[in-house]
Amino acid sequence: MVRSSPGHYGWRTMADGDGISIFGASHVWIDHNSLSNCADGLIDAIMGSTAITISNNHFTHHNEVMLLGHSDSYTRDKQMQVTIAYNHFGEGLIQRMPRCRHGYFHVVNNDYTQWEMYAIGGSADPTINSQGNRFLAPANAFAKEVTKRVGTAAGVWRHWNWRSEGDLLLNGAHFTLSGAGAAASYARASSLGAKSSSMVGVITSNAGALVCRGGRRC
Repeated sequence: MVRSSPGHYGWRTMADGDGISIFGASHVWIDHNSLSNCADGLIDAIMGSTAITISNNHFTHHNEVMLLGHSDSYTRDKQMQVTIAYNHFGEGLIQRMPRCRHGYFHVVNNDYTQWEMYAIGGSADPTINSQGNRFLAPANAFAKEVTKRVGTAAGVWRHWNWRSEGDLLLNGAHFTLSGAGAAASYARASSLGAKSSSMVGVITSNAGALVCRGGRRC
């Protein structure tokens, strides 16, 4: 476990099965990992965590991939800001790529390959800024939608700011937009300039753990 000090915020007990757990932390960078088959989530960020970048990772063979937010009632997560960039969401993934509760999320230049339920989900008015991603839908005609609003009526979520700009939607994939497009909201969910979705294959070609040797460049 990595922590900032012995008195780090909050109570930690036994591990709950997450591959990487971010608990009450800020300014965190998770880069070039290969993650699969954990007991719970591959990456979870909770309890007021923010200023997180998740980049250049390769995710495979897992159900609930990434949870960002402790609970729908935990208001400290309303300030959460996360960038998810240059990752490859590969084979055998089911859902939560990510699932966001509160906060602001920039999902940019990722490669999504045939999820089984949905790719991007949310449940407590998160702002989702999806730019320059490649979404390849599964063959299942009932799982073509990229997005999912979890446990929320359309009369509520239609006000949430979710947008798709420059995304490549393949094999019938579709992204359900919502919200009025408030500039201030998307400004907080914008951390870098998106490249064209046509470049995603090249951008994510080295996603995952690097092969490195001592004394040599990776």
